[in-house]
Amino acid sequence: MSTTAKRLDWVDMAKGLSIFLVVMMYAASSVGEDTGGVGALHWAIAFATPFRMPEFFLISGLFLSQVIDRPWRAYTDRRVVHYLYFYVLWALIHIIFKVGLLATDPVGALEQIAWAVIQPYGVLWFIYMLAVVSAATKLLHDLRASAWAVFGIAAILQMAPIHTGSYLIDQFAEYFVFFYAGFVLAPQLFRLADWASDRAAIALVGLAIWAIINGALVFSPGFAMDPIHPVMGYAGLPGLHLALALVGTAALCVLAALLTRLPWMNWLRWMGSKSLIVYVAFVLPMGIARTVLIKLGLDEPTLLSLLTMAIAIVSPLVLYWIVQRVGFGRFLFERPAWAHLPGTRGSRSSPEGTLASPAE
Repeated sequence: MSTTAKRLDWVDMAKGLSIFLVVMMYAASSVGEDTGGVGALHWAIAFATPFRMPEFFLISGLFLSQVIDRPWRAYTDRRVVHYLYFYVLWALIHIIFKVGLLATDPVGALEQIAWAVIQPYGVLWFIYMLAVVSAATKLLHDLRASAWAVFGIAAILQMAPIHTGSYLIDQFAEYFVFFYAGFVLAPQLFRLADWASDRAAIALVGLAIWAIINGALVFSPGFAMDPIHPVMGYAGLPGLHLALALVGTAALCVLAALLTRLPWMNWLRWMGSKSLIVYVAFVLPMGIARTVLIKLGLDEPTLLSLLTMAIAIVSPLVLYWIVQRVGFGRFLFERPAWAHLPGTRGSRSSPEGTLASPAE
């Protein structure tokens, strides 16, 4: 296997771990909100709180160096318009279905659509923020800002108690440092993954030590298990939270590299290669599944969370498979030619033709 293919495998595996944890979090918290109960998944999510979303941002920045020097038009099409297309499309689908149809509130739907332009909508906030942090990183790179100065300022923003009321500003302050870390620390992370893959026994010992320390700090005095949002103990302290997030993301990279050695875990790697497909489309089937299961009398938090999570993960992949088989609806997961900037790869005016731009 080539070095590039090996790297892509563990990155996809890391994406698989990330999307698995994210869907688990939303499934468990929504079950907690509906039932008031706490199950095993709530404790797993509490453990993963320091690094769950930071990992997603860090992985998204790993290959940024390959495109950061492209002209603004090409870069914007690949790293900004790409994400905004899926954000706008699926925000419209979510709002129209949940507010316009289920709640029969067309005026409310229009209001939410308008707000979604400046206030990232629901679970899709991550897709919105990927476009924002990608544009910010390109701007700083072109201004020749010192990478370590930017990293330091981003770390300060993450540690600062920033609560402006603007979800866009607050989430940028909270997560930009992790996306930028993926960009500037990519060589070190790739070396770490290669090292772990070649020294599995030592890597496993390191992961065990990390898990003990992370768990001890999460479940330390101050921890509170809430059915919707668990509160961390010492792990929530500024500075310590940032350190645990960075170490935790590195640990997940090591774990992903080790899992690529296990052929029976290829399903997780494959799921990671389709992570954005799962992310944009899991909310609606998750809500429907949870509601139906509760109406059928299932209210045990652990089983209800597991079934809700499984349906939420599988449903988008089934929909993607159906779309690929019938050939209709590909715009849901593949950016059409009209959604590319003129003259960029995939646009109608591109020399390469009208190639579809997949969600990945």
